[in-house]
Amino acid sequence: MAKNLVVVESPAKARTVGRFLGQNYQVVASMGHVRDLPGGELGVEVDDSFTPSYSILDNKKKVVQELRSASKDAEVIYLATDPDREGEAISWHLVEAAGWKRRAPKRVVFHEITQGAVKEAFDHPRDIDMKLVNAQQARRILDRLVGYQLSPLLWKKVSGGRKMGLSAGRVQSVALRLVVEREEEIDAFKSQEYWTIEALLQPQQPRDPGKPAPYTAKLAGIVGDKSGLELPDQQSSEQALAALKDAVYVVASVEKREVRGHPAAPFTTSTLQQEAWRKLRFPARKTMQIAQQLYEGLPLGPDESVGLITYMRTDSTTVSPVALQETLAFIRRKYGAAYAPRSPRIYTRKAKNAQEAHEAVRPTSVAREPETIRRHLNGDQFRLYDLIWKRMVASQMTDAVSDSTRVEIHAQGPNSRGNAYLFRASGSVLKFPGFRTLYLEDRDDTSEDDDQQKALPTLEKEDGQDCLGLTPEQHFTQPPPRYNDATLVRALEEQGIGRPSTYAPILSIIQDRQYVTKEQGRFKPTELGKVVARQLISYFPTVIDVGFTAAMEEELDEIAQGDKEWVPVLKEFYGPFQTALAEANEAMPRVKVEEPTDEVCDLCGKPMLVKTSRFGRFLACSGFPECRGKKSLQRKTGITCPQCKEGVLVERKGRGRTFYGCSRYPNCTFALNQRPLPDPCPECGNLMVASGRNSARCTSCGIRQPLAEQTEEEPEERAAANI
Repeated sequence: MAKNLVVVESPAKARTVGRFLGQNYQVVASMGHVRDLPGGELGVEVDDSFTPSYSILDNKKKVVQELRSASKDAEVIYLATDPDREGEAISWHLVEAAGWKRRAPKRVVFHEITQGAVKEAFDHPRDIDMKLVNAQQARRILDRLVGYQLSPLLWKKVSGGRKMGLSAGRVQSVALRLVVEREEEIDAFKSQEYWTIEALLQPQQPRDPGKPAPYTAKLAGIVGDKSGLELPDQQSSEQALAALKDAVYVVASVEKREVRGHPAAPFTTSTLQQEAWRKLRFPARKTMQIAQQLYEGLPLGPDESVGLITYMRTDSTTVSPVALQETLAFIRRKYGAAYAPRSPRIYTRKAKNAQEAHEAVRPTSVAREPETIRRHLNGDQFRLYDLIWKRMVASQMTDAVSDSTRVEIHAQGPNSRGNAYLFRASGSVLKFPGFRTLYLEDRDDTSEDDDQQKALPTLEKEDGQDCLGLTPEQHFTQPPPRYNDATLVRALEEQGIGRPSTYAPILSIIQDRQYVTKEQGRFKPTELGKVVARQLISYFPTVIDVGFTAAMEEELDEIAQGDKEWVPVLKEFYGPFQTALAEANEAMPRVKVEEPTDEVCDLCGKPMLVKTSRFGRFLACSGFPECRGKKSLQRKTGITCPQCKEGVLVERKGRGRTFYGCSRYPNCTFALNQRPLPDPCPECGNLMVASGRNSARCTSCGIRQPLAEQTEEEPEERAAANI
């Protein structure tokens, strides 16, 4: 009997799917796309209804020939590419490239690579959905029209642009704009001084057995004055302290309430990338690479290769009823009935343009606990699977319940001129952990106001309090933080820029193009990135406008749903774009990108500039071409050299490895292989270095201690930082 031919994208997926289908099916891999628009030319007939000129990729011609040969004796051809628009387009391209139109291949779709899901898909095959294909074609052609015409313009208008490999894109340039505009906000920010005062208080007549621990309360204002109390400088702080001298502190009100905390929804692509950055410090690209491995299947034994998670490109929080019931049963069995709600939790998405096309990212079976399969996974695979598993299980657990107390205290003294000062204290005690037993979502940037204490002593109205001390503290308002992987992905999603499959490539490409670097895990635009963004914003304000890009995503969604045709959408975009392109070609000034530094040339003593080539960023003498002095761009740690006490430690590369040495080399030859840490040794005050992933070691006395929430940068990040 002739075998049925099944085509998937990767060998790993082919092995897993093949195990479920049995001997009557031959499963082969296309190794991704087999056709695309040609390189080196536009490849789109604009005047002929934007007809694309697809060609078989050079490195896939042999693959296509092998697919044709494999299909000759096949009874049925099944296309089992990924369950999204790109997967639908790959299937369509396979049919066109292999000449299978008359064979009418069947399309099968599954969102998890398990025996049940694969069987269900093959029991219900369908035709290729041309609405999805056309939506993907429209996206690809749009990106080609923009990228292949804006990029040459940048080569022409930015000195050395072609050698540097400059590029612009419909979505990547909007992401760059977000980073650059955030940097402009930071540069324009004027920090303002302000002061706070905290009182350390203790009940005069304790209502709890034993001596209660002191607690802190923060000065919030003057009683009866709703405008609040501002302490803009040290003088105003000292005046408040003088008014509070010898004051009497009395509890004015006590508010107690029960607070219920709800678990976070199962992961979408965006929230997975965000949380993997927060908890694991995985860049978005790394997260998706590992998630792909977990989805396609890993061997858990000699005959047990199975997909461990559902499809990882999704913007849905939906979970199948079967998976929900399995999860609730697991929770009851593992944690007890008190941790399982009576009915499953149902989550809805609020992100802009959410498609709700798939399930959430979840384990294919919650019975497959992370520790039980740990020996079959590498470290990164285990950590990401553990994160996905915990998030899914916790999402179906009961609320965490806390007792929250908020206390207002009035303080009035002989020097307060009849005014009573208002202090506030708050505390919380966890009564029932619920989902927090397993998992708690991290946050991107904690607030200074998030200072709730674990517990307060039992307090009642009119209770007198002893003030054990007043602590004034100077603060300065802070600019908005630079984006990190988590916050930039969140911003892209919230504003409807890109789709789940594009977040990781967007972050990668703006780093690969030298438009941004990373400092302490946050994106900072280079001078090159700023110049490119300014040029594009000035001459293509619509094309790289956040709102316009989000609206274009909505139109692509409408094409996928069959509500719009793709050619009219392209025509509507292309006319104004061509006009803007012609105007920019004439009016856009030519610029030379040079970034000043405080480095001096070793040959002539002139200042050095940061320049960019296709190999990365480097230092070049400002006296070029008379002086051709060059240096590698060293990354300063800000830590004083412990040997000479004059230079600072900088990160260097040597023989393929990273090390740290003094900036005064060769005058100072201090060097070490381990990453130096900013905080000195608590015992002897000497240099501490990272020793292993979670510990720090003193280079002098050898004392070890836990590493204070600093994580070694991933190799991808080092490359992106152009060290």
